[in-house]
Amino acid sequence: MPARTAPQAPPQRESDERDTEVRDEQQVRAVRDGGDDRGDREERDERAEHVERAERDTERQDPGEEPAKRRGADTRALTQLLFAELSTLQPGTTRHTRVRAALIEANLPLVRYAAARFRSRNEPMEDVVQVGTIGLINAIDRFDPERGVQFPTFAMPTVIGEIKRYFRDNVRTVHVPRRLHELWVQVTGATEDLTTAFGRSPTTAEIAERLRITEEEVLACIEAGRSYHATSLEAAQEGDGLPGLVDRLGYEDPALDGVEHRDLVRHLLVQLPEREQRILLLRYYNNLTQSQISAELGVSQMHVSRLLARSFARLRSANRIEA
Repeated sequence: MPARTAPQAPPQRESDERDTEVRDEQQVRAVRDGGDDRGDREERDERAEHVERAERDTERQDPGEEPAKRRGADTRALTQLLFAELSTLQPGTTRHTRVRAALIEANLPLVRYAAARFRSRNEPMEDVVQVGTIGLINAIDRFDPERGVQFPTFAMPTVIGEIKRYFRDNVRTVHVPRRLHELWVQVTGATEDLTTAFGRSPTTAEIAERLRITEEEVLACIEAGRSYHATSLEAAQEGDGLPGLVDRLGYEDPALDGVEHRDLVRHLLVQLPEREQRILLLRYYNNLTQSQISAELGVSQMHVSRLLARSFARLRSANRIEA
């Protein structure tokens, strides 16, 4: 009787892949089911433990791959699983809220990456990230996994658009030193408090006394605060009766261009034979057709067409030489 061979163990790679799938399913299940009988802190700790364990196991499986790329791949895989779970849940339920919050947390690196593009604006990065997170939430609520588009590709324009809108609507148009900006916030708050207390607008001296700063610093802050608002060109101006600054701007007069063009054409026309000059004048100044010109000159329409073409070639050549 032949000896029975023991079954061979599955390859290590297949085992690792199954372990990865199990971990992803456990992570989604932890987000979906965890927290019904635990506090928010326990839920966050458990989710963090899942992520750390997944990262350690991924490094053991493929040590040659760059950590940043592995994290990006893990985030994309987790995002796909969470969106698949989110699509099965009723909006407004506890589970739906938890999965949605997990999606926001998992994709915050995308917001930080987008916010880093605006570091040169000298705005607090925390504020920019908060604004970008609003765009991320809007993208999550509008994303449809069935369309076959990766979520980062879909979300990035929304996040950047939200940040640009913030800079357009809220950020000062002229750079203000950070200390002056912080002091301006205090001056604004003190002005509101004193206005409520006095029933009138406070004086510069009263604001300075309240904040224990000089009146010059108060005036500098007020001047800096004006840089947060751009004046519209159509805004009415005080005292001069003009509707706005736009009425003070000059405009292009098409007639001036016409004068220059006519002078140039006249200078070039004198270089043509008299017959070709007459044909051009009849065609473009008297607006005659080629048939009418042929009748006027007693030649065929074909001959008029050839003369026009030759005249244009001479004019172009003369213009290039002079240029």
